[in-house]
Amino acid sequence: MKIATIIARVLLGLVFVVFGSNAFLHFLPMPPLPQGPAGEYLHAFFVSGYVYFIGGLQVLGGLLLLIGRFVPLGLTILGAIIVNILIFHTLMSPEGFPPALVVTALELFLVWRYREAFAGLVRP
Repeated sequence: MKIATIIARVLLGLVFVVFGSNAFLHFLPMPPLPQGPAGEYLHAFFVSGYVYFIGGLQVLGGLLLLIGRFVPLGLTILGAIIVNILIFHTLMSPEGFPPALVVTALELFLVWRYREAFAGLVRP
C-alpha cells in the first residue's frame, strides 16, 4: 500500500505541476474556448488574470506532493481546486469529466492514506 501511495502522490503532483505551469509557460496548445457558459467562465479566468493565481496554487500543491513534505497541506490546496474542476466538468463541460474523476480518485485515495493529518477536522 505504501508503493501505491507514492505512485498516486507522484502522479497527482506531476499532473498539477505540469498543467499549473502551463498557465505561465504556455507549452501545451490551448484549444478554442467552448461556446456557452463554459466559454464565458474560462474567458473571465483569462481576462481577469485569475488563471495565474490558480496556476500558481496548482504548482505549489503539486510540488508539495512531489517533494513529499507537507503532503497534507498540498492535498488541502489541491482539494479546493479539484472540487472546482469536478463541478465545472459536471455542470458545464462534460467531455472533460473522465480525467476529472481520475484526479478526484487520486486525491481521495491520498486523503484516506493521510487521514491522521485530517482527523482533527472531523473530531467533535
